[in-house]
Amino acid sequence: MSTYPPIAEHGVVGDLQTAALVSSAGTIDWWCAPRFDSPSVFASLLDSERGGYCRVALDPAAENVTIRQLYLPDTAVLVTRFAGPDGVGEVADLMDPILGTEPTDRHRLVRVVRVVRGSLTFTLDCRPRFDYGRATHTLECVDKQTAVFQSPGADLHLQATGPVTLENDGDDITARFTLSAGERAAVVLTTTASGGPVSAAPTWASVTDEFERCRSFWQTWLRSSTYRGRWRDMVNRSAITLKLLTYAPTGAPIAAATMGLPEQVGGERNWDYRYTWIRDGSLSVRALIDLGFTEEAYAFRRWLRDRVAAGATASGDPLQIMYRIDGDPHLEEEILDHLEGYQGSAPVRVGNGAADQVQLDIYGEMADAVSRADIGDIAGWQAFAKVLDWLADNWDRPDEGIWETRGGRQEFTYSRLMTWVAFQRGVRMATEFSRPADVTRWTKERDAVFEQIIDRGWSEKRQAFVQHYATEVLDASLLLMPRMGFLSPKDAMWLSTLDAMDAELVSDSLVYRYDPEASPDGLRGSEGTFNLCSFLYVEALARAGRLHQARYAFDKMLTYANHVGLFAEEIGPSGEQLGNFPQAFTHLALVAAAIALDDALDRAEAVPAPTGD
Repeated sequence: MSTYPPIAEHGVVGDLQTAALVSSAGTIDWWCAPRFDSPSVFASLLDSERGGYCRVALDPAAENVTIRQLYLPDTAVLVTRFAGPDGVGEVADLMDPILGTEPTDRHRLVRVVRVVRGSLTFTLDCRPRFDYGRATHTLECVDKQTAVFQSPGADLHLQATGPVTLENDGDDITARFTLSAGERAAVVLTTTASGGPVSAAPTWASVTDEFERCRSFWQTWLRSSTYRGRWRDMVNRSAITLKLLTYAPTGAPIAAATMGLPEQVGGERNWDYRYTWIRDGSLSVRALIDLGFTEEAYAFRRWLRDRVAAGATASGDPLQIMYRIDGDPHLEEEILDHLEGYQGSAPVRVGNGAADQVQLDIYGEMADAVSRADIGDIAGWQAFAKVLDWLADNWDRPDEGIWETRGGRQEFTYSRLMTWVAFQRGVRMATEFSRPADVTRWTKERDAVFEQIIDRGWSEKRQAFVQHYATEVLDASLLLMPRMGFLSPKDAMWLSTLDAMDAELVSDSLVYRYDPEASPDGLRGSEGTFNLCSFLYVEALARAGRLHQARYAFDKMLTYANHVGLFAEEIGPSGEQLGNFPQAFTHLALVAAAIALDDALDRAEAVPAPTGD
């Protein structure tokens, strides 16, 4: 089996329509274009031989080299620094954000190479493999610094500046060049539709302008953040990551930038996360709203309204659990059996077969996100009210649940919790903004859901709320109960549930979703602790007033971030990051935990210390 970099050994760059992963060795090993959910141009992260990559790094003959990767502060400009006996050099990767709502098939990734001390020799290897390695391509060398890779569905243009002279290696490109202190070179990759015109040759002026525009965009955007708490660097990085994972033309956030990265190396839990889940998107937008970023909330609400208006879901329900970023509900799952998968983790799936599952909790997350912003226009309210009228007739039925289990439908407690949230938020908004609605019916159903959860979701044996009504298994998704206002965070039933989770699901502050052996989910293999749940645990502890435990768990969890502050979906048994990367779920939960813990600590510190007589 080929060698693969650890999942955590990557940073991400993007232009708000697509994103690329860059390894700490200077290799772009994942990039899909023209959209997040398009076929790949580079995918060596899923097959090092067939996937394709673009590497800019020190000559392999260099010895005693130290590599460090970092972001320029408060930006998505990623710097990979090489330091050795012969000097210090850097590769800065960036994609200038594409603003506005018009999608484009032209996307540029700029790689700026510079030496700050000494003299260093770099190598360039550009070996694209279009359409997940299924499409062939031809190579046209326009001149010594311009090459065009042509495939049936897309093209890639490679342009260079400075002393970089391109040489063909079959249908691929290589180069070897030396820079001394103060010298620079640039490698510009541009994806286009097949047959697209080649851009004007880059100049130092154009590359510098692009660099400054990108840096300025992120620093200016981040200034809108209202967060002033104790963990500003980590919260800012999470906010930037959530923004990077949002498709600007529609306002739709994706769950992660990648597909196929395993929850267990060698296992089958390898999913395509490059789509918009109603749940993940709603929670992402709530996190951004809580940080003061309202523009993203309005865009996502328009996207939601359009989905309700479009209908045409596989289940016939008003919404389905996930869509493509343009709102297309069709996500047929396909096995790419020609790819070996990350470290042999097969099958590699594109598309997502869970799209037609029934997961009733999505209506609660949607309602909660909508309620966090202004009420919006009349059409938006009418669409929202229509959904709640439907939910009033349909909430009391089994579904597949938040974790998209493939082991059959159950009456999941979390799904019921979130239908309660949907009715509660709807009643509150209708009353507060005097909007027309069947408030009497919504109130009746809200109370019926509440009573059912207390009656059937509570286990006297476990003294805890359980995963679904036919089990005694615990489920960490219920850590959201206090945040959603279902119970007081210091209610005796909730504190007992929190204690039960602490005993069964928590391992040194890291939290498992549930025990798949005790509650089979229809899939083989195991998984690591779930980062979302670990941060929800912190938030629940903070709300319960267990501040020392909450702060320890939060600080401990932050140590599992990678070298540039990013998280995948899970933490494995050896502390390694697992699953798709970077994961929106994790970063939105980090933001929520930081805000809740900051608020609780501030309140505690504001209480005067007792004084003696």
